Amino acid sequence: MSTPFNYKHLYYFWVVAKEGGISRAAEKLEMAVQTVSAQVRELERSLGYALLKPAGRGLALTDAGMAAMQQADQIFQLGEDLPARVRDAVSTPTVRLAVGICDGLPKLVVRRLIQPVIAAPNLRLLCHEGNLDDLLGDLALHRLDVVLSDRPAPANPNIKLYNHSLGSSTIGWYGTAAMVQATGKDFPRSLGDVPMLLPTAHTAVRDRLDQWFEQRSIRPRIVGEFEDSALLKTFGASGMGVFPAAEWVHEDLLAHYAVTRLGPCEGVMEHFFAIGTEKKVQHPLVLRLLQPAL
Repeated sequence: MSTPFNYKHLYYFWVVAKEGGISRAAEKLEMAVQTVSAQVRELERSLGYALLKPAGRGLALTDAGMAAMQQADQIFQLGEDLPARVRDAVSTPTVRLAVGICDGLPKLVVRRLIQPVIAAPNLRLLCHEGNLDDLLGDLALHRLDVVLSDRPAPANPNIKLYNHSLGSSTIGWYGTAAMVQATGKDFPRSLGDVPMLLPTAHTAVRDRLDQWFEQRSIRPRIVGEFEDSALLKTFGASGMGVFPAAEWVHEDLLAHYAVTRLGPCEGVMEHFFAIGTEKKVQHPLVLRLLQPAL
């Protein structure tokens, strides 16, 4: 079956869109302006829609052009990865594992979740951190082998995704020795008397913490909110405030930060998931990641 358009024409359009004009694109491509313009017109003719429109001294994308640009970005970004993939395939044999890490997942937990594969011979581990929606998009495009998250993937009729539970952890309250002393004996009500650091609302555990405060009539004095869990713990260790953390990594937490456990956050759990595109996992290292949960 023949393709409905010429990929060379699509490439020229992609460069024009990225450069913001045909003249700049022609200079980058080292081609005549007329040639580049003709190639873009051929693409528009084959698709049946105008992709570019005048905007000041340059060009802007039409609605159709924006849709075409999104697809072209994916196509040519994958193409740019091709030389490295080929080079890796013929060089020293490696076992590649590309992991997406949801930015709401605590870093010490990430290390523990990935620990089962660290000793794999010839491992090449690629870690990409981002928000869950972006990571799931990369997973669907096979740029990632698995995504680690603090929540399951939402239902999506366009993408078949499978959630694998990796376990859960109770939450504890931590702080410096001075913070522990300041909370006194009336824990957990005394948490309302000390400054507090919390994860931002983009984490799954934040809603559970807010409900926990409400159930116990605790009005937290929040002095800092952090998207990055490691940054939260760093400021907590400096004495800025008390903070919640997964007790699953209690020993690592005490070893890396000068903090003490104040007490439990009873009833609040943090859950961990591996998200993939296969119901029956084939990648040997992803299988190893899942092994403790199987």
